Parts: sequence; structure tokens; C-alpha cells
Amino acid sequence: MPNFQDSYLSGANIDFIEGLYARYLQDPSSVDPSWREIFERNNGAGRPIFNKTLLEAPAPAAPPAPGKNGNGKSAAAVVQALAPAAAPAPAPAQDVRLQARVDQTITAFRLRGHLRATLDPLGRPRPPLEHVADMPMVDEKHFSSTESEQIVESGSVFQEPRVKLAELVARLRRTYSGSVGVEFMHMLDSERRRWLMRRMEHNENRLPFPVEEQRHLLTKLSYAEGFENFLHTKYVGVKRFSLDGGESLIPMLDTILEVGGGMGLKEVVIGMAHRGRLNVLTNILHKSPDQIFSEFEGPADPKAYMGRGDVKYHMGFSSDHTTRAGAQIHLSLAFNPSHLEAVNPVVEGRVRAKQDRGNDTARTGVMPLLIHGDAAFMGQGVVAETLNLSRLKGYETGGTLHVVINNQVGFTTDPSDSRSSIYSTAIAQMLDVPVFHVNGDDPEACVHVARLAAEFRQTFKSDVVIDLICYRRYGHNEGDDPSFTQPHMYELIRKQPTVRTLYAQKLAEQRTISADESEAIKQACLKEFDDALTRIKQERQFKEPSALEGLWKPYKGGLQKNAPEVPTAVDKGRLREALKKLSEAPAGFNVHPVVERTVLKKRQSMLETEELLWSEGEALAYATALNEGYGVRLSGQDCERGTFSHRHSVLHDVKTGEKFTPLKQFATGRARFEVLNSPLSEMGVLGFEYGYSLDVPDGLTIWEAQFGDFANGAQIIIDQFIAAGESKWRRLSGLTLLLPHAYEGQGPEHSSARLERFLSLSAEDNMQVCYPTTPAQIFHLLRRQAVRPYRKPLVIMSPKSLLRRPEAFSKLDELATGRFQEVIFDRQEAEPAGVTRLLLCSGKVYYDLVKARDEQKAWNISIVRVEQLYPFPYDALAGLVAKMPKLTEVFWVQEEPRNAGAWYFMFPRLHDVASSRASGPVKIGYIGRAEAASPATGFTKTHDYEQHLIVEEAILRGTKNGR
Repeated sequence: MPNFQDSYLSGANIDFIEGLYARYLQDPSSVDPSWREIFERNNGAGRPIFNKTLLEAPAPAAPPAPGKNGNGKSAAAVVQALAPAAAPAPAPAQDVRLQARVDQTITAFRLRGHLRATLDPLGRPRPPLEHVADMPMVDEKHFSSTESEQIVESGSVFQEPRVKLAELVARLRRTYSGSVGVEFMHMLDSERRRWLMRRMEHNENRLPFPVEEQRHLLTKLSYAEGFENFLHTKYVGVKRFSLDGGESLIPMLDTILEVGGGMGLKEVVIGMAHRGRLNVLTNILHKSPDQIFSEFEGPADPKAYMGRGDVKYHMGFSSDHTTRAGAQIHLSLAFNPSHLEAVNPVVEGRVRAKQDRGNDTARTGVMPLLIHGDAAFMGQGVVAETLNLSRLKGYETGGTLHVVINNQVGFTTDPSDSRSSIYSTAIAQMLDVPVFHVNGDDPEACVHVARLAAEFRQTFKSDVVIDLICYRRYGHNEGDDPSFTQPHMYELIRKQPTVRTLYAQKLAEQRTISADESEAIKQACLKEFDDALTRIKQERQFKEPSALEGLWKPYKGGLQKNAPEVPTAVDKGRLREALKKLSEAPAGFNVHPVVERTVLKKRQSMLETEELLWSEGEALAYATALNEGYGVRLSGQDCERGTFSHRHSVLHDVKTGEKFTPLKQFATGRARFEVLNSPLSEMGVLGFEYGYSLDVPDGLTIWEAQFGDFANGAQIIIDQFIAAGESKWRRLSGLTLLLPHAYEGQGPEHSSARLERFLSLSAEDNMQVCYPTTPAQIFHLLRRQAVRPYRKPLVIMSPKSLLRRPEAFSKLDELATGRFQEVIFDRQEAEPAGVTRLLLCSGKVYYDLVKARDEQKAWNISIVRVEQLYPFPYDALAGLVAKMPKLTEVFWVQEEPRNAGAWYFMFPRLHDVASSRASGPVKIGYIGRAEAASPATGFTKTHDYEQHLIVEEAILRGTKNGR
């Protein structure tokens, strides 16, 4: 006979006990007398039980309000108070043993029933699970025929407390091992588990479908299938990445919107790769078939789209959807490159921005909906990065509804070669959320799961995952032959009727919708598509996606010459007042002594000297922008303090731990200041901030890398979204990147932000690449980014040692006058008329060069800083060269190796600048480190020697040549 407490009072059975206790509180007579005696006898008395499993189990949520015999305690509290000293009168041993096995079976179905579920539409047997225990408990022969007829405790599987064992097992099998399999028992929150149990077990994971609901479902399937069939016959062999085999996705998405609309949902941002994208566009977002067919036809004048635009299955779209109940929901499908899951954090950022703008603190009004592929969901690291953001205060969006279109194959790769887990959704369990697996050929089960998932998300503000197990009728694309690598699978697929066909047959057999009516629905869908194609062929007009509407109407993109000049200077009185506020902590706030001395006291002294360092230039840019109504959001690894301990935007009370953020006091109107220490993630966080910038054009959205080269981890976001978003999708972004960059002997990984990569991506004025060297320059540059109605991504090579270098200061007057200087010309001593050698440079090396030049008094050498590398300041440099009649040499000087940095970008442009000069030829040359495979040396002495050689070649040799 099993130990009573180990059988019943254990963490595995806590839900069973809590269910009994909740019933006991409402009606003591509804529970078995043995349990009633336990609950009554331990009404708050007794010592804790010794069962280790129970004691280590997570604390459950509070039970329903206590009834007349209740004391307000949770079931866990009552169970822990059970005193074994006075055990109840034992039940017959045989009954106890049977009930123990019943309870174990209930738990086994809840835990592992999904492993016996019928999930594959192709009917293939599931691979054996060698290391999974307790599987016999969900097998057919676990109980004898005699035992099956006995009455047992239902464990809340039924609303009735006691039922026949055969009925209990049958319900468990239909609930957890039919067309739906659910992973949810790993969740720590028992309230959420019980919520799911009630909604799954009491209806056996299937809701009744009235005839009208079945007709609506059949219609949705007909449109989904009809659209793919139409394209397959009209555009033979053209890539479209069809939804064939996974058509149940369409009624599922329709259901999610229907349920969400009834639970306060106002807006959904959707992210998905290309599989089924065109189908979702037309059948969910209501993009007219005319417009989609026009994209297949292409523009009449191909020259009008040279170098821009994107393939049709990457395009985004927005529309307004009205549910059948009359709720209005705005839908946005995000643009997406072929880097499958890269759009995930972008969608999350957009949703968070919309929630912030609409003050949706409950996070039920706007929801992210991500549609994944099975191989990508498990294989792409950005999925885990994005999941990790879901519960962080600066990134939470109230839960994402994930749908995995599980084709059970990658491009040509079987699941056994692409993941180490049973399911492609295993990565989602890091979030302690439910995962539903559903057979895609059972559309009613699919709709039920979609309804349940939408309710769960809106109720608990939590991620939830649906694994839609289906198949891909054609290859990876419509020109591919999948039988090369999966011959057996595609032999089955060729024989497999479509989802719509199977469902129509089922309805005809049930005598709810006849075969003739089903066929009429199908033909009506095909006629709509045929009429649309006829219209577009007659019009012969390519319909480009809309852009720059709504929030974006006041803003412009295009060429920089169209960007209006705007004043960025701020009244000196306002600057002094802001600096004073930034130098003070609240009364009684215990600032760290070092921070007080190096930050607050230093700022107070700056009010006297009016000489500012970098951190003050940056902070004053934020303070004045906030004061003018522009929001500021700054995120990155350790950016609150700053990697180099320069920012200290959040002060910490050393005694209480309380936080104070000085910049928050400057916000006016709807503006607000957010500074967020991000997780140790680049791709996920930068993608999130890019998405955020898409819905906050009227503010500064900034991502700071801990070291500039960390941006390498987000290269896909930089390449596909930041650099190319306007060209491909006509989408603007004002996102700013702060990338610490300078050669200071810190080794290969902490010297270079890979300036060369950003410059190689620069074309058509798609972004701005700047390398400011003074506090005034960063002040005006950040303010320019916020104030002028010209929206381009801004990449800033930000400093390290220049943060505190004495020479790198600015007078307060420089912030109160002037603007950002794309080029900073030399001092008056280097009179242009006498210059023979012109040194052009960016960044920290300027201070090394000017120090050596001034020591030599080599006034034939002019040192000019190019602070904006792209768009290239041609006019400013050409005008300067024209004023130098004796000029014979122009050198680009950089700290980076020759094959890195700006040299290869600058050379042809400097050649053009020199060619514009009428007074004779000019030599164009390079001064810097030699070509190198690694960005920098790892030895400080070697670094110093290399730096000395650069300065020597630029100044000392120039001095000799000049003399």
C-alpha cells in the first residue's frame, strides 16, 4: 500500500487537492467524507507536514472566496498544516490503491497526454520516446475492465466529484490525446493551470460548433485554399511560399481577432516570414486581391523601380478589421526580410510604442502576434532573445500570441537534423507559458485552440504558443521539388485531400452543410479572385504600398538636400537652469560619494567655468528636448550608468536603494524620459528599438552598445531594417545608435565599432554616419535628430577617453549658439592661403595630431575634422580646398587599419573634391595603420608605438616637406 501522504499530498497532486478544497469551502458535503474530515480537523491547526515534494512546490494562487466553513486559507496552506499524528479512519486498502493510481493517471495525462495525441495530418507514427517515464499510465490497458466500472474521485476533470473510471479515462484521452496536445503542467502558477484545466477538461478540448459557425469556418477555409489554387494556376512556378497544407491558419487568425475584439483588443501588430504571407494579407488584412495580383504583374515601367522595392512576400500592410460582433481592430503586418525571425523584436518594439503612446498600461488594447516556421522557431537565436524581453519592464508588451506553422520539415531538412527536442516549440518553455499542439487537418480543433490562446493572453497578459502541425504541399517554394529529399513524406502528401475537402466531407456526412452548398461557397471565392485579376489586367497599374500616413505625415525622407535647416541652439539661461537641476539630488537622498564628487559637484563647478564635458553636452540635449515635448528613450547594456561611468542618468541612494532619475523632471506634455539597462542582447534589443522608432517619430529613440563592436551581434537588423528599410519598404526611422569607438589599446574586441561597415551600407542618403568630437557637437547633433522633421537613422561613433579628455570640452556659449558642424575647420593659425598639406580626420586622433602640429608650429599643415562622414559634406570640403592655392597633399588620417575605418569610403570622394580645384593637381594619400585581419593589437605598448607612427608620418614628415 502506497504511503498516503506521498500518494496524495504531493506537489504533483496540488491541483487535485486545491480543487477539492475549493469545493469543500463552497459546500462541505460535496467532497468525500475522508477529505472532509481532513479539512475540518486541520482548520488552521496542527504542525506542517513533512512531505518534501509538497514543501518544495510553488505556492499556488489564492482559492475562491471561503464559504461558511472556510477560513480563507489556500489549499496549500491547509495541506501543509495537515497533522499526521491523528490520521483519519483509513478507507479500504483496495480503494485507496485504486484512487492513488487514478490520481497518478490524471496527472500523467495532464503532463504527458500530448505525447499520445494524434497531431500529424499525414498519419505517420510518432518516433519512440526512450527517456519518457510513466507512459503506461496513458495507455489503454492501465486499468482492468473490472476497475473501469468502479466509481472514483474525478479530480475536477468532471464537474461531478465522482464518476465511473471508464468515463474519466475516456474524457482524459479525448482532452489530452486527441487532435490537441497541451504542455502546461510545467507552469508554476497553479491559477493558470486550473484556468486551463477547466476550459479544456470540461469540454474535452472541443466546443460545439453551430451550423452558422461551421459555415463561417468552411468559408474561411475556402478562401484560403481558393487563393492558393488561383495563384498556382495563373502564375505557374512563380514563388509565393504558399499556405497549401496549413490553411487552418486563416480561420485561427480570424478567431483570435474575434475573441480579442470581445476582450478589449483594439490593435494587433503581426510579424511573420513568407510562408502563407500573401494568404494572410488578403484573407485577414483585407489587402485587395487586385493589389496582390498587380505585384505579380509588376510595374509597367521597370526603370521607375531600379534599386528599390521588395518582393511581394516581404511586404507589409495596414488595415481596419471589423469582427462579426462589430468590434473595430486595426491590423498591421510588419515588413519582413528573408531573415525569417528577425522581425520578432521589431514587432514587439512597435507594440510597446503603441501601448506607451496610447497609455495602454493594462496592455490589453494592443497585442503582438508572431507567426513562425517550425525550423526557424527552434533554430534562430533571435527567438530566444525576443522571448527573454517579454517580462522585462522596459520591453514587456502584455504577452505575445505565437503561432508556429509547423510544416514538419525545413527547406530540405528533417526535424531530427534541426533540433534536439521533441517539439520545435521547446524554447518557449523558458517563459513558463502554455504550448498547444494541434492537428492542422482538424479545423474545429484549431479554432478551439485559437480561442483558448486568445483568452489566455488577454486574461493573464502572458505569451502563449500554438504549434499548428500541418504540412507543405509543395516544396520550399513553388519551383522546388521536395521529393528529392523527402520522397516518402511527399508520396503521402500527394494522396492527402486538402483541409477544406476533408472538412466539407465531414459536414456533408453530418448533414449540416451539403456538398452542393460547399461547392457553391468554393466557386464564389474563385469568382472573386478571377474578377480581381481581370480588373488588374485591364488597368495595368502597379499599386505601390502606402507610406508616410498617420503619425508620419509631418515627416520627410529622401535626399538630405531636402532636409530643412532647424535651429538647435538653446537659450543660455535655460541651459544654466537645466545644468543646475542636473547637478542636484533630492533632499535627504544619499548619493554615492564618488558620484557626488565626479558628477554632481563637477556640474556645479561647471556653472562657474561654463566649460562642459561630453556627459553634460549629452544630458543637456536630452533635457532641452524633453522640455520641448520630445520623448527620449535610451536603452542598452548598462546604459543607465554608462559603460565608462560617465552618464549616471540614474542615481542610487546608498542607504535605501531608492532611485532618482534627474532627467525625468524635464519632461513636458506627452514626452517622457526612459533609460533602460537592457539584457545582454544586441539583435533582440536593437530590433526592438528599431520597431519602437517606427511608431514614435516625434522623439529620440536611442540604442547604445556597450562597446561599438557589439553591434556585430545585430548586423541583420542593421543591414535589413536600418540601412534598407526606406529603400525597400518606404518606411522611415529616426533611430539613433551610440557606438563607442576609438583606438586606445583595449584590444581587438573593444576598439572598433566597424565604421567601415556602416559606410559601405550608406547610399541614397539612407542614414547619417557621424563622429562628433566635442560636447557641443553631440548636443546639436542629438537635438537636430529630434527637432528637424527629417527622419533618418543616425549612427554615432561615440567616444571613450574623450568623455573626460581636458581638451575635449565645450563652452556653454557653443550650445547657446550655432548648430551641428558637419566639418570643423582648423584654427586661424593655419591660414588656408599658406597650407601645403591638408589632414582630414575624424574622432580622437584629431587631438593627437593637433598637439603634435602645435608643438612643431607647422602652420603649413591644416587639420580638419570631418564630423559627418555620410551624407558626405562635399560642398564644405570643396569650398575649403578652393581656398588653398598652395595645397599639394590631402591625406586621410585614421586610427583604424587601412582596410577598415573610412579610408576606402573617403578615397574616391576626396579625389572628386581635389578634382574640383582649378589650381593644379593634388596628391590624395592615406595615413594610418597597415592592413590587418584583426581590428587592433592586444598589447598596449604596441598600440602606443603604432599611434606614434601615425602622428609622426602626418606631422613630422609634413613639417619637413613644408620646409
